[in-house]
Amino acid sequence: MELLCFNNLESTQLYLLEELKSKRLEAPICVMAKEQTKGVGSRNNSWEGGEGNLFFSFALNLDDLPKDLPLSSASIYFSYIMKEILCEKDSNIWLKWPNDLYQDSHKIGGTITKKIDNILVCGMGINLQKNSNSFKALNLNVEPQSLLKEYLFSLENSPSWKHIFSLYKIEFHRNKEYFTHVDGKLKSLKKAILSEDGALIIDNKRVYSIR
Repeated sequence: MELLCFNNLESTQLYLLEELKSKRLEAPICVMAKEQTKGVGSRNNSWEGGEGNLFFSFALNLDDLPKDLPLSSASIYFSYIMKEILCEKDSNIWLKWPNDLYQDSHKIGGTITKKIDNILVCGMGINLQKNSNSFKALNLNVEPQSLLKEYLFSLENSPSWKHIFSLYKIEFHRNKEYFTHVDGKLKSLKKAILSEDGALIIDNKRVYSIR
């Protein structure tokens, strides 16, 4: 996958979406910025930060995704692959459903996905070395671009959803002490049941992880 690196962008995801729509770029492609000033997070929250943290977005054609991947659970899939890489450097990293990366009880990063035509765009931000967005940093002595290349290499191996999900559901119990947003309201995950397609059953309602 081609990788484009910038010193500064308002948002890697918005930049990539604009370039794809204008046909100046095409999937598969990845965009990285050393600094991001108006990044897009879940529920229209911002995700900003300075040099030393990791900010990137990539685009894949739907035909290049694993055949068994439910698109509604793409954030789980992409986030968990990053979680596995980070765990090689810090074993306390885990994935809170559906798209938040945590170190113990502290959020350190997140993922957001968006579908346009036959392309899936995924953006990710991780506080590697500096606290930002009111969240703590991992304080890992790792170069962001090096970590991203490691991630893209793993992504290109296209692990199946079945494989990723089999690993994720083993540690899903860590979610039980937390909450998630459902229709704009906070819902406890204490009694949530994880379905095979990545959806949750909360209060007898199926909740999908589109983020």
